Amino acid sequence: MSTGLPPPETQEACSVSLRQLMVNEGLIPSPEDDEKRRIIILILQRIVVRWVRIIAWKRRLPQHHIDATNATIIPYGSYGLGVHGSDSDIDALCIGPFFATISEDFFIDLRDLLKSRTEVSEVHCVKDAKVPLIRFKFDGILVDLPYAQLRLLSIPNVRFSTTLLSYIVQTLNGFLTASVFQNVDVLNPFFLRGIDETSWRSLSGVRANQCILQIVPSVELFQSLLRCVKLWAKRRGVYGNLNGFFGGVHMAILAAFVCGYNPNATLSSLVDSFFNTFAYWQWPTPVVLLRDAYAATGSPPGFMPIQLPCGGSQYCNSNVTRSTYCKIMSEFIRGHHLMKGYLKPSFNWKSLFEPYPYATTYAWFVKIHLSASNQEGFSDWVGWVKSRFRSLLIKIEEVFGLCDPNPKEYLEACEKQPNIVFYWGLHLRNINVSDIESVEKDFLKNVNRGSFQGAVGIIKLSVVQASHLPKNVECDRSNRSKKVTRTCWRIREDKQCNNTRGYSRHLPGYVVGCEKMNNREAGSTDVKC
Repeated sequence: MSTGLPPPETQEACSVSLRQLMVNEGLIPSPEDDEKRRIIILILQRIVVRWVRIIAWKRRLPQHHIDATNATIIPYGSYGLGVHGSDSDIDALCIGPFFATISEDFFIDLRDLLKSRTEVSEVHCVKDAKVPLIRFKFDGILVDLPYAQLRLLSIPNVRFSTTLLSYIVQTLNGFLTASVFQNVDVLNPFFLRGIDETSWRSLSGVRANQCILQIVPSVELFQSLLRCVKLWAKRRGVYGNLNGFFGGVHMAILAAFVCGYNPNATLSSLVDSFFNTFAYWQWPTPVVLLRDAYAATGSPPGFMPIQLPCGGSQYCNSNVTRSTYCKIMSEFIRGHHLMKGYLKPSFNWKSLFEPYPYATTYAWFVKIHLSASNQEGFSDWVGWVKSRFRSLLIKIEEVFGLCDPNPKEYLEACEKQPNIVFYWGLHLRNINVSDIESVEKDFLKNVNRGSFQGAVGIIKLSVVQASHLPKNVECDRSNRSKKVTRTCWRIREDKQCNNTRGYSRHLPGYVVGCEKMNNREAGSTDVKC
């Protein structure tokens, strides 16, 4: 008797073809890449233990406390979830004891210790972010290292009962010591008592990761689903929290939600369920993984609220606006319609991951041009400007209506100064170009209102027609390495711009200027952006 469900072998065949696409797109790191990251984490662990013992000595703690104290490193983000690619960054949280402060010890002493290492380069302290961190490259891999300060002498590593922990705290005047521990349990509220707001925010990513991995029925299927939907979101232009779309934690929770409701599904049917679920989701009803465990209070914030799985009324930080909500929903619906035919022999997974056709969709674009006189600190300033993009998007919506903020970063290769350019699509067909002046003025006020302490650059906004978009940029996949997941673009040199590119130290793969070259050398070259 027929059940109306597709045969298991059909589902499995679809899953196999999808996994092959993941391999072809370079979404699966090699064993060598994994081993390199594992070694980096182990070395960082040794560095931070040495660091806190130096700080303990400076604070003139008793020798037995110096010997007992330690710190730890916990990976999170894509690497912590096991969904990183060969070119992915590493997000790793440093957790330290009560006497190691973020302002003096972390941003000064640990920074200097990192800078003294031959494997470490391009060390920057990002103090003004919501989650302050040290950003650096370790053996060529970008590392974001925030800090959480616990009210402990030594970061605990085994999970004792609350009764035993209370006894230890009482005998040590309020501070824990445990030199034999292995991993701190960041989900245990006992360890989080009395921590400051910055440490709490820094811990939220690690706590969310650990909750998700405990909830999902199959970690392997969850990881595969998350890799797929992140590739989809990036290709379709709906990935990037700063641009008003979903970030990594948002996508992880949505994927975990689908996995939780489909414990026996195959990968292909999970992708189908993902789009079927969220194409018809009744926003602003929040997505909640642990509805019975935590009771959120008050109205959920924003257009598309997603609750963090590790705290009562905590929601993911969201920059979704009216425009990006419409774009995300249209892509959910598109994905749902495409997935209706995923069991047919003619179905091609590549159609789901086609890049979004901005140039043929919009007639007008807001051009956001960021430049600086030199490379030093350029990426830090660009990051600061991007953190204010939500206010710009809201102002554009007020003046021009719906806007599609393409997250891709472009550059004007013929410009000598370091620069990054964004093109945001406008839905209106008839535009008053002069209206951009008020938008630019308002955005400059917002950017300058903050506490950025580095060298600032120049922001220039303009409105351009689609016919005036750069003609020298076209998508090129012919020379893509299997290990590369970022989009490759072919730049055809203008006859009046016979220059070779200079690359930023802070943004690998981004052209920041040109050097003179002869005409014979002015052929087309590939730029990874």
